[in-house]
Amino acid sequence: MGTVTDPAQDPGSEGHFQFRIIVLGDAAVGKSSLLRCFAEGPGGGPGGATTPGPTVGVEFYSRTVSLPPASTAKLQLWDTAGQERFRSITRSFYRSAAGVLLVFDLTNRASFERIPEWHREAAGDGHPPAFVLVGHKCDLEAERAVSAEEAAHLAASLGMAFVETSARSNINVELAFQMLAGGIQRELSRGVLTPHRGCDGIRLIPSRSHHQRPARGEHQQRCQC
Repeated sequence: MGTVTDPAQDPGSEGHFQFRIIVLGDAAVGKSSLLRCFAEGPGGGPGGATTPGPTVGVEFYSRTVSLPPASTAKLQLWDTAGQERFRSITRSFYRSAAGVLLVFDLTNRASFERIPEWHREAAGDGHPPAFVLVGHKCDLEAERAVSAEEAAHLAASLGMAFVETSARSNINVELAFQMLAGGIQRELSRGVLTPHRGCDGIRLIPSRSHHQRPARGEHQQRCQC
């Protein structure tokens, strides 16, 4: 039986939350493309359908989504650089994340084989965030280097769900982020994760925001936290 939560913080009741979500994975697996597709729509942003350039450090997006039956959550979406020289910057954001998308490129086996390392870094030593494993670029079926069965097995061994996505074809992008938001909601219900104040991974927003409509993301900007 899950831990009973305070009704004022119960994610099943009407309310508005803010979840910090980090997107992790090797360089060039498509993390920025996934985020832009979700936050701004297919082909969204000033670059249109153009492939984004490499992320330098950390970039920020946001979008509000529904949490059934009567809640909403503003997702703070943190796009992290996969290059080793930026790891000291991005590690500082791991510990405050409520959820993590672990992304690999289905056409790049090395990016898949490094997922356990990314998972260990993000999980840390305390209460780990919610995770979803994402196999990206599923539209490139002829170039596939990792089978769905193998990826699903790894996800199960790490205790998380798995989904294949394509930002280019807008396949399962919405589903991946909704799955992660739902996972955070379940951890809240169990009492594993709890809302915090300030710039932590989960916040309970004042009641005046309860009826904010789900919307596409805010314009990309740097974190000011």
